[in-house]
Amino acid sequence: MSVTVLVGGGRDEQKVRDALVPFVQALQGGEVVCVVVDDGDGVDLDRWSGVLSDASSVRHVVLTEGRPLRAEDLAGAAGVFVAGGLTPLYAALVVGAKDALDALPFAGFSAGAAIAAERAIVGGWLLDELEVCSEDASEDLGPVTVVDGLGRVGFAVDVHAAQWGTVTRALHAVRDGLAPEAWAVDEHTALVLDGAEPRVTGAGAAFHVRRQGDDVAVRIVVATS
Repeated sequence: MSVTVLVGGGRDEQKVRDALVPFVQALQGGEVVCVVVDDGDGVDLDRWSGVLSDASSVRHVVLTEGRPLRAEDLAGAAGVFVAGGLTPLYAALVVGAKDALDALPFAGFSAGAAIAAERAIVGGWLLDELEVCSEDASEDLGPVTVVDGLGRVGFAVDVHAAQWGTVTRALHAVRDGLAPEAWAVDEHTALVLDGAEPRVTGAGAAFHVRRQGDDVAVRIVVATS
């Protein structure tokens, strides 16, 4: 499988561009399809053009409820970037085209990173009655919700880790068996898979959560430039 770059979010354009360098390199000068979901409030295409400005060319595909991603949307693309927004809606509109994405370099930003997982954490803040993260990070869901994702990676991915406190959601998801393991990625930080082991680049850190007996263990990996 070609390179996969998963960015944990962030609003600093230059820092996001820096985190996307391995993805842009994998494009080898070709066009990137930028997939953006409109949840009803419109989309800021200039934002996504900005973070992808190091690519040779960008073609936007805007999805809406009832208009999912199609294989033909990716015709001629050298790679695909899936943007951020309401994660459950991204899962609903993008995952159906997973087979068309398999051979392409892939970058996901926030929601786009979360749905890259085989089993994707798409939101929620409660496990039964236990609060496992802030309701502000719930993506409008109550229970922690895991759905089929794109299968680019075999572990779950959570995002805005330090900034939104979602590391605890990843911890509970693994502890409760909702995912076999997880990475929670900071903003302006990328988890890069282009070989045997994931590496962390950018401005922050990523938190690797895995089972250890009846409990979980966490390894903190600070990004390298």
